[in-house]
Amino acid sequence: MDWQKEDLKYIWHPCSQMKDYEELPPIVIESGSGVHLKDINGKDYIDIVSSWWCNLLGHCNPDINEAVKKQLDSLEHVIFANFSHKPAIKLCQRLSRIVPEGLTKFNFSDNGSAAVECSLKMAFQYCYQTGRSEKQKFMCLSDGYHGETIGALSVGTLDLYAKIYKPMLMETVRIEAPDCYRCPYGKNRDECSCECFEKAEAAFAEHGAETAGMIVEPLLQGSAGMRIYPPLYLKKLRELCDEYNVVLIADEIATGFGRTGKMFAFEHAGVSPDIMCISKGLTGGYMPMAITIATDEIYDAFYSDYNEGKAFMHSHTYSGNPLGCSAALAVLDVLERDDIIAKARETAVYLNDRLSAALKDHKNVGEIRHIGLINAVELVKDRESKEGFDTEKRIGYEIYKKALDRGLILRPLGNVLYFNPPLTIGREDIDTAVKLCTDSINGVLL
Repeated sequence: MDWQKEDLKYIWHPCSQMKDYEELPPIVIESGSGVHLKDINGKDYIDIVSSWWCNLLGHCNPDINEAVKKQLDSLEHVIFANFSHKPAIKLCQRLSRIVPEGLTKFNFSDNGSAAVECSLKMAFQYCYQTGRSEKQKFMCLSDGYHGETIGALSVGTLDLYAKIYKPMLMETVRIEAPDCYRCPYGKNRDECSCECFEKAEAAFAEHGAETAGMIVEPLLQGSAGMRIYPPLYLKKLRELCDEYNVVLIADEIATGFGRTGKMFAFEHAGVSPDIMCISKGLTGGYMPMAITIATDEIYDAFYSDYNEGKAFMHSHTYSGNPLGCSAALAVLDVLERDDIIAKARETAVYLNDRLSAALKDHKNVGEIRHIGLINAVELVKDRESKEGFDTEKRIGYEIYKKALDRGLILRPLGNVLYFNPPLTIGREDIDTAVKLCTDSINGVLL
């Protein structure tokens, strides 16, 4: 059977212009192991992007495999309204010990966008039920991404995803985000005092009284091109939200579970959000699952007699799915047993050193920024002026195709190439990936 032809006959792939598939047909994957994937023709690929950032501990991890198989023989799913099960209870017990201080109540959904949607509704209703019905707006950072449901798109500001849907979206207050590579204040992210925070202060002064919640991707704006900003910004944001009585929502969907070198990105700042959304690495990329975690204070605003109508009437069919919970418990077991995050911090130094040695002097590499194992290579037309390539040239996409030919999955964010591998990647695979990346860049830009 011609599997590629059959794929194109039926499947509408996500985040794709399907006309591109005439030139680059879908790659049909047969199997996976660790950081490697193998297609139906036996070709090997290094999955350096963790299959959209969710494959935390490698493909077909034996511990997660076993946990899901074991759970499958006892319970696959049960309605989560008025029913529960041991894997969900155990997972919340475990997570309660590692999430930022003050987060205590766990609301399950089935994907990151749904978790964000849940957080927005939760913050809005919390304000309403605590006598602050005037607080109806939300704030967010420019160039942010929080998912693709209508609410999540409303607090995301990347036109690539949201522009055409603007007539459908709710009005939000957009704060100019930190852009440390092209800092308008001429500062360095490692030494600055977050002078750019004045943009947030001005927005809160004007809109804070009418704002229910502020949502943020902590330290790392992923889809914006892996933009990294200082922890001090989060500390200042926590203080500002407290001053204006605004719910601070942390979108840790991409940054949680060791991706930034700590279990959660907010730990770098030493402060806690009021609500936190997690997904992706939660189940190691095995099962669709997300959780929105809130404080007791927020939870208590919904706790009342039924006839008062204060319940949070928000649900998902697969809330608390036992298979997903079992996968998540296995992820936590491996992270703890093998001290994965500490080891990944050591690996992160090696990866950045290797990438820097290979590319820092390249005429078209403007910056190699990194946090944890995440490394982003921003390609520019001119290093001195930091002028980017014309987006119509699709330089990142051309390099992506070269990399695929060489056996590296290097899906770009515009003209930003990035490494976001499983935390368990070894040095030999890093060396190979760096070489394949370098050769692919040179194959297009030299």
